[in-house]
Order: sequence, then structure tokens, then C-alpha cells
Amino acid sequence: MTSPEKFADAPTVLVAEDEALIRSRIVDAFDDAGFIVLAAKDAAQAVVLLQATRARPIDFLFSDVNMPGAMDGLLLAFHTREHWPWISLIVTSGRLQKTFGEMPTNTRFFQKPYDLGRGVDHIRETAWAA
Repeated sequence: MTSPEKFADAPTVLVAEDEALIRSRIVDAFDDAGFIVLAAKDAAQAVVLLQATRARPIDFLFSDVNMPGAMDGLLLAFHTREHWPWISLIVTSGRLQKTFGEMPTNTRFFQKPYDLGRGVDHIRETAWAA
């Protein structure tokens, strides 16, 4: 069991990934790194979590691009940037090649397959840089 002190200044990360095994691996890696982690199986569920977390706002969105439903991960990133501009965005894809203008401003992109350690390092550097 994790002690409450571990989370005193830990960033909150929302993981949006439709593949359960991949989502579980990401959540485990981020939890092991000491982050508070929320998970969504698609963009619609991610938006519900974004809207519901008023007591402890989300600091990072880590989202796959290719997800089922009316909103994919890229649209989720744009929606998040519009409604919660302070949230740091990390977008991943195995199919999309990032080009200028395709991502919201200040979005970090990881091409699949990626090393989860890079995601952990980026969140640590960004969250605890101050």
C-alpha cells in the first residue's frame, strides 16, 4: 500500500488507451514512478474524468491517437488543450507520423514502440522542474 506522503507533490496523470494490456503496463509504470494515475479506455471516458477531477486537477494527459469512438486521441488532445490549457499533453501513435501543425501546441509526441521510461522521465522533468 502506498503511503499518502508519496503523493504529496506527485503529478496526476490521465492515461487514455483502448488496449487493456498496454493501458495496464502504462498505468503500472507511472504508478511505480510515484505518480497518481487515472485510466480511461477511450476519449469519452477520459473527458468524463477530466470534468470530474476538480479536487485534484490532472497535470498530464498521456493518450494514444488510435482509439474507438467519435473522438480519437488527437481530437482528445485538442479538446483538452482548449478546455484545460494547463494540462501537459503526451500523444502516442504507431501509425501517425508527427508533422508540424498536426498536434496542439506544446504537445510531446512518442512514436510507438516507445520506452515507457521516456514518458516517466518527461513527466518528472516537467512536473518537478520548478
